[in-house]
Amino acid sequence: MLHCNMNTPNSIQLVLEDLLAELHHARRNKDLGRLALLAYCEVRSWARQAGKADIAEWATRMFTENPCVSKDEFLAKVDTLIAALERHAQSPAATPAPFGHAEGPPSSHAPL
Repeated sequence: MLHCNMNTPNSIQLVLEDLLAELHHARRNKDLGRLALLAYCEVRSWARQAGKADIAEWATRMFTENPCVSKDEFLAKVDTLIAALERHAQSPAATPAPFGHAEGPPSSHAPL
């Protein structure tokens, strides 16, 4: 993977685009295991490299503080995560709203 070369903004953006493609593919196929792996491992790794601590924390809390009790709840959280990542992909130079604000996913403490 590109982790060792992810220090430039362009490479961070390319990794995000690849990650989004993988998330969309897994979501389209309802591959829950792959979605869990991508959300917990790859999204958190990308977010830390990109300096997006809010996304990394939300992805962590998605599994540790409020684990989903149904498939639909999990898919809704994944959809929220994908939407937040897409906002970052569309405006990499701009500073998007923090993850927990009105445009971002709801707090992990609130039910989806």
